[in-house]
Amino acid sequence: MSNFLKEVGQPIVYKLINPFINLLLKIGITPNAVTTIGFIINVIAAVVFIVGGGEPRTDLRYVGWGGAIILFGGLFDMIDGRLARVGRMESRFGALYDSVLDRYSELAMFLGICYYLVAQSYFLSSLFAFIAMIGSMMVSYVRARAEGLGIECKGGLMQRPERILLIGISAVLCGILAQYSGQFKYTVPGTGFPLLENITLFTFPIFIMAILTNWTAIRRLRESKAALDALENK
Repeated sequence: MSNFLKEVGQPIVYKLINPFINLLLKIGITPNAVTTIGFIINVIAAVVFIVGGGEPRTDLRYVGWGGAIILFGGLFDMIDGRLARVGRMESRFGALYDSVLDRYSELAMFLGICYYLVAQSYFLSSLFAFIAMIGSMMVSYVRARAEGLGIECKGGLMQRPERILLIGISAVLCGILAQYSGQFKYTVPGTGFPLLENITLFTFPIFIMAILTNWTAIRRLRESKAALDALENK
């Protein structure tokens, strides 16, 4: 998580969810149960995108609802860790379970998004969504592998909170604005190739994510190499 989100956003969110955390503790809900619920919510988001793929191309309501569900599921990703710490229920298996279901959640989310973009014939955007999925997985994998070798690896942009916020917020804005702006489309003169349209508000951030996630994975790999070289030269 970026320093800004960790130092500014995280305390605000924790303050808002603390009453809910206390309620979960009272009724005996475990962090692993919260993690499972978050995964199910992300699967629901994927289903919404898949269903939206069969709707008219101008109907972006499913994109908006899919984004809202993704943001809601991301909230559970914060709740499970907070619940584990406050309730003193932290465990090694809990940390592993959380990491594994985070990956499944993200893959399910990208599955829904890629299906929607392919079904609506946004083939180039679907390719960037797939590349963004690869980068997202590699950001997490490089960190896990580096920490398994005994070095810390947390640098770079586009960690999981940033990815969830970027996709969720852009999808919600896309769905909302499409309801009020009408059908907007700007094509390259003389070609008919669509350069800007309503969906661009959702697909352009995915393009940015495709670049930044892979850049982050490569940066982490380079930093890990430097750290490992330093350890070997001691």
